[in-house]
Amino acid sequence: MPRSRTLALLLLCAALVGLSGLASYRVAQRLGVAELQATGLHRLDLYAASLEREIGKYAFLPGTLSLEQGVLDLLARPDDAEAVARVNTYLERLNERAGTLSIYVMDTQGRVAAASNWRRPDSFVGEDLSFRPYFRDAMAVGNGRFFGIGTTRGDPGYYLAATLAGDQEVLGVAVVKVSLEQLEKSWSTVEAPVLVADENGVVILSAVAGWKFTTLRALDDKTRAAFDHTQQYNHRALQPLGLRDIEDFGHGARLVRIAADGPATVSVYPVSGRFLAQSRPLPGTPWTLTVLSQLEQVDSLAQSRAALAAIAAACLCMLGVIVAERRRHLRHRLAAREALQKAHDELERKVEERTLDLSAANQQLQDEVAERIRAERTLRAAQDELVQAGKLAVIGQLSTGIAHELNQPLAALRTLSANAGRFLERGDTATARGNLERIAELADRMGRITGQLRNFARRSSGQSESVRLCQAVDNALSLLEARIGRSGAVIERTCPADEPVALCDANRLEQVLVNLIGNALDAMADLAQPRIELRWECADGMVRLHVRDHGPGLSEDARARLFEPFFTTKPAGEGLGLGLVISAGIVRDFGGSLHGTNHPDGGAVFTLELPLAPSP
Repeated sequence: MPRSRTLALLLLCAALVGLSGLASYRVAQRLGVAELQATGLHRLDLYAASLEREIGKYAFLPGTLSLEQGVLDLLARPDDAEAVARVNTYLERLNERAGTLSIYVMDTQGRVAAASNWRRPDSFVGEDLSFRPYFRDAMAVGNGRFFGIGTTRGDPGYYLAATLAGDQEVLGVAVVKVSLEQLEKSWSTVEAPVLVADENGVVILSAVAGWKFTTLRALDDKTRAAFDHTQQYNHRALQPLGLRDIEDFGHGARLVRIAADGPATVSVYPVSGRFLAQSRPLPGTPWTLTVLSQLEQVDSLAQSRAALAAIAAACLCMLGVIVAERRRHLRHRLAAREALQKAHDELERKVEERTLDLSAANQQLQDEVAERIRAERTLRAAQDELVQAGKLAVIGQLSTGIAHELNQPLAALRTLSANAGRFLERGDTATARGNLERIAELADRMGRITGQLRNFARRSSGQSESVRLCQAVDNALSLLEARIGRSGAVIERTCPADEPVALCDANRLEQVLVNLIGNALDAMADLAQPRIELRWECADGMVRLHVRDHGPGLSEDARARLFEPFFTTKPAGEGLGLGLVISAGIVRDFGGSLHGTNHPDGGAVFTLELPLAPSP
């Protein structure tokens, strides 16, 4: 009876240990998958934005060919050899300048009338490409989009097509072929592999070269026959990738497995095993963007936590067994002393083994904590470098105005020094002394200009201190003095008698102020009399600076995406969309906040909120 009771208790403990380990494994795995899902959604946003931006750079190009009268004349008179030569040369130069693969013009029958590659032996000129879907779509609805492999050189690319219309009828179709290879190279440096599949499940873009032109699902005979007719993939074999769904998590996320016997692939990523696949359709295209996150780290972490939970449960169960055994042995001490000692020794050995296991697990956790600390330091260093890069970008924008401001004192120095020499020769020392004093004043002025620029460019320590805010605003306005003068902007700035003192880093605060005032000047670039208002208020231990412009204000889309990385309302080439993101990060480090909205009386207003420094 006692032995049976002990055996039942041990079996119950073993069951509890197994259940606790399994439950911990499932919970840890679910938490890890949820974290991967959040990270994957962010990556989907970045990848989708980069692809849309890459295609959008060339979307306008086919339609602009209708503005070239020589192209329309060629389509109206295709037999004019001189017109053909002019258009070929024009398309060749346009292709070189735009950086596209090729540009060509087709008549309404689908025959190429002129092309940028007319000099090469494999030129498109004279080819009949009426079978291509982008030509048929353009003739039907006015424009066409198509990804495929060229039938002449075998280069994959994205085709953008638009009709070319005369005064009364359609004369032909303009086609621009764009390479997305550079975009794929940029994807190859990220942490998780990404791929883009067309509506038939064919992988057309991928960070892993071996996955390109494979299929995510089996192709039927009808689809393969359509590929043979359109020559979309130029008779490629289109082997299956070997991707199989395991579990659907919803919201475009699912657990998949990629077979190890798939296409031979050399990659920095794991290309087989279990992945968290997150997919999203790309607007304006029938394509689907998919990010594959490796589950190996999630499984490893879940196993570690399950082992810890099982060990803890085993210790608790062992403690219960010890209590039960001691009570039973106390009742039978006189009859079973020797057996009790033996069981006790065995129990102590098991406890020692479990203790060693716990020590090893504890050391592993300490190593993981140290690794996370190192990762956080690396992230902080990267953020500091981004802030410094933002300052250098602002300095680059200010350099023209500062150079112009320094040229005037330099010219005056040259004139005054020459005059001083002549006055000395004439013996007019009083006038010469006046010129030398003026030279000293100009040198001091140049020193103040370069000193402000040097102080702004220096790398900040990042330590918070008491900063006089009015002085910080004056320094920022001094850096922008030349730009404000050129724009004719009126700065309405009042500093209260009790100047507010904030707890922050002066150098980084000036960077934020330069960015906000510079954005206000950009918003009023088209106004005849631009005006900026700077207003202070203090309440609840915080100081708030309102920077208001009198421009057109913020659109609904801009207000919703103000602090989104790489979002900008400025023309291409005039901004990266990182200024407000960097500024918001700097202000958060100070314990404050930055937000923007539209003023009720018109224009945009940005509010910078900072904690007040404690009174001395």
